[in-house]
Amino acid sequence: MTRRARTPARAGWSTGLLAVLVVPAVVPAPASAVLPGTARAAAPDVVCRVRDERLTEISGMVATDSGFVVVNDGADEASRRRIFFLDTRCAVVRSVTYPSRPRDTEDLAVGADGTVWVADIGDNDRVRSTVALWRLAPGSRRPVLHRLSYPDGPHDAEALLVGRDGRPVVVTKQGGEAGVYVPTGPPRAGATVPMRRAGQVRLPATTTANPYSFFGRRLVTGGATAPDGRRVVLRTYADAFEFDVTDGDVVAALTGGTPRVVPLPDEPQGESVSYSRDGRWLFTVSESAGQPAGTRPTVLRYALPGGAASPVPSPSVAAPAASAPAAGSPPAGSSSAPAPDAVDAGRRRADAGGVRSLLLGVGVIVAGLLLVASVGAARARRTGR
Repeated sequence: MTRRARTPARAGWSTGLLAVLVVPAVVPAPASAVLPGTARAAAPDVVCRVRDERLTEISGMVATDSGFVVVNDGADEASRRRIFFLDTRCAVVRSVTYPSRPRDTEDLAVGADGTVWVADIGDNDRVRSTVALWRLAPGSRRPVLHRLSYPDGPHDAEALLVGRDGRPVVVTKQGGEAGVYVPTGPPRAGATVPMRRAGQVRLPATTTANPYSFFGRRLVTGGATAPDGRRVVLRTYADAFEFDVTDGDVVAALTGGTPRVVPLPDEPQGESVSYSRDGRWLFTVSESAGQPAGTRPTVLRYALPGGAASPVPSPSVAAPAASAPAAGSPPAGSSSAPAPDAVDAGRRRADAGGVRSLLLGVGVIVAGLLLVASVGAARARRTGR
């Protein structure tokens, strides 16, 4: 995704604005507000900060036994168009280049055998005749390209899920009901495999504060599968929604299940989500591009409601440092509970987010009134009244 299209403006913002002008205004509640079935927002643990200058637009992340794997979205600089392997302190230990230029890499997934799948599925302008998955097998130095096509025209998408059966599931980025698509056959190198629409997922409404107000709570920006395959999660700019998977059927979970909601309040540009290797936590990371100078992408850790399912051992997808602690463990010298100053900072972020959402809502309403007034004045001039 190019920098000119990093906000939801190119994902239907104008349509949403028209909707705001014709429905009663609803002032978003602060992040501390809780809907039925929604976990109370809690300050996350800070795991580590990504200081490599090539990583400012992180759009996808998976946790590994030895750290993380991340990708930027579509980048102009070749040095940023890579698959980056990080240790548990978020330092880059190696990177893998693509054999050809990817278009818009938006998410990552890891299979049961340790294969890393890169979702090259972004399409802000909806002009791509095909999208792609890059497959990086364990120990490989070169990802392999697999092309896919939609049955009903182009879609913008940022979420990829891969179940225990290895079947990729793509969830589109659109307000309201997001489309769920699966390949009609196994992805094949050098060929384009058609997808079919397997259903749709409608996320429950929340009031979680985020930079994009209502729109940020409706757009799916990432996904992940738990290591045991029994749960999957979709995220928006505001929240994470965790679904239980029965008999490995990810599509049924998304299209017919009721998710648990984990608020992710006030993440600046939240697009990435991953389970920890033990399945007990969610990791997220936001982009730093467009943020205040000196801001670095920060990996955060959120507790999941209801504990964890039993983890299933799987091959490590990266082993840069055998002595490094597992990514699901807190950094050395830290505890699993947030420090008091982190809690205070989280509360301050939630309060500030509520104020920003309120101001944004007021601003949109004022803009709408001004637009209506200007249209009325123009009509009056044309009719001479």
